[in-house]
Amino acid sequence: MSDLLARYAEVAGHDAVEHLRQLAHPLEGVRVVHVNSTKEGGGVAEILHKLIPLMQALGIDARWEVIEGNEEFFRCTKSFHNALQGAHVHVPESLLEEYREVNRKNAEILGDLLEDAEIVFIHDPQPAALIEHFPRRRGKWIWRCHIDVSHPYRPIWKFLRPIVSSYDASIFHLPEFAQPLPHEQVLIPPSIDPLSEKNMDLPEEEVAQVFERFGLDPALPMILQVSRFDRFKDPLGVIEASRIARKFVPHQLVLAGGSASDDPEGEAVLEEVRKAAEWDDDVHVLVLPSNAHRTINALQRAAHVVLQKSLREGFGLTVTEAMWKGKPVIGGDTGGIRLQVIDHFTGFRVTTPEGAALRIRWLLYRDDKRREMGERARRIVRENFLITRHVRDHLALMLSLLRGTGDRLEVGPAA
Repeated sequence: MSDLLARYAEVAGHDAVEHLRQLAHPLEGVRVVHVNSTKEGGGVAEILHKLIPLMQALGIDARWEVIEGNEEFFRCTKSFHNALQGAHVHVPESLLEEYREVNRKNAEILGDLLEDAEIVFIHDPQPAALIEHFPRRRGKWIWRCHIDVSHPYRPIWKFLRPIVSSYDASIFHLPEFAQPLPHEQVLIPPSIDPLSEKNMDLPEEEVAQVFERFGLDPALPMILQVSRFDRFKDPLGVIEASRIARKFVPHQLVLAGGSASDDPEGEAVLEEVRKAAEWDDDVHVLVLPSNAHRTINALQRAAHVVLQKSLREGFGLTVTEAMWKGKPVIGGDTGGIRLQVIDHFTGFRVTTPEGAALRIRWLLYRDDKRREMGERARRIVRENFLITRHVRDHLALMLSLLRGTGDRLEVGPAA
């Protein structure tokens, strides 16, 4: 067993890693390529940074490629992202043409690599149109959708559906996220890496240092939301919830995050958040670089309660991270948060700032209940949302597609 696999066995269990080795055995040497639109920022990039090395440790020839795009391209795909989550967004024909042109140029760059790969994972809408330029592709192509497309804006879905229909399979987080497509659809929730800087255990003194570093009051309970500055994360609603709750229980709110290179709206949302918080000494807005993993880890461990009050959410890996650290989470009643936050058991699901404020008060007044919820939350993550389970699901899908076994998976050495 490699050193990397041995380290995962210590955290996730030896049985879980042994299962991975059995599934991976018939896939040794298989050429797998993952393609997305950014190397840093957002949950997709974080997953791929860990998924690829683990696949390689299992003997799979896995690679990760990032497409290149211009401002018009990313403005178009951000509109796609919003529209797929239900926003009524008009995308001019000129931007749609730029979307196709950028994918055509990237298809030329990636050329033989994608043509000859045995498995290709294309993540989200940005690189989806690559498939149009590989009519003689050798392998199986899978569209991995990290977005809730349960109620898309129909004009945009009408444009994208013929593109993604060309794939051999698609992956969604939850059944309600999916749309009817003429191929196999698979449900694979994302995961966190327990060995990463963002999730590994930290010395207590490193956790304590975040108070001095960011001018926080160690005597005040901390409420924390970690996310990109995105309207769907509802940072203004979080600020409102905190202000309502502070009328009854003292605390400080920390909004920590940054932006992804493929999100052109981030700066505008950040300015709105700063303006809403500028006169409030108990609201702290922290703009962190994309590699501030240990800092986020320390903040999550220092927090009393973690919020993720999303209005729409693909899955919500910041929820998973907080639960892994034994924190109860107050989350928006949407998307993948529903799969993680079991109401009144590992945290609370809310829909309004007033509801979030009520739950903040309840948790800050009850230390014992807060700790019990946190312990249950960590157990839920260990059993369901670590990267070892994520890799297992990918291996099972690849076996199914390459062997053509449909619902029946043959595990073990190839005949």
